[in-house]
Amino acid sequence: MRRRLALAAFAALAAGCGFELRRPPELRFRTIALTGFAPRSSIADELRRAMNATSTTIVVEGAAGAQVVLHALADAREKSVVASTAAGQVREVQLRTRLEFALRTPAGRELIAPTEIVLSRDMSYSETAALGKEQEEELLYRAMQNDIVAQVMRRLAAVQNV
Repeated sequence: MRRRLALAAFAALAAGCGFELRRPPELRFRTIALTGFAPRSSIADELRRAMNATSTTIVVEGAAGAQVVLHALADAREKSVVASTAAGQVREVQLRTRLEFALRTPAGRELIAPTEIVLSRDMSYSETAALGKEQEEELLYRAMQNDIVAQVMRRLAAVQNV
């Protein structure tokens, strides 16, 4: 009984404060084409998934049938050593994900000028825990990728004149 009452109170408070689950941004164009990405780009796959989740926009193959074209100028994952021991063993690495893109109409009119988004994360490293660190690295890359996709979606939602 107490649990039901607490749940009902929480629901009433959440509804009264304007709480609402986050929805994908509404884009002002019906169709979009993704070009310039590598054949198995995880960022392109995630962008496609995010755009198809909106109620307003679908991703099409080829720029001919699209209202706008998102062209990837650069899509890269980078890894560099930040710190090492006197014996040359790696102790810390920096992971970077970089996406440079532009948004244009099929006719070539620029809607978003070439824009670069770079995210980086530092990660400690130990040879004794190499497998675990490999999994941690993949999780960090995936989190950065999700953040980049969210930023791109917000920028696409801000486009006014299509």
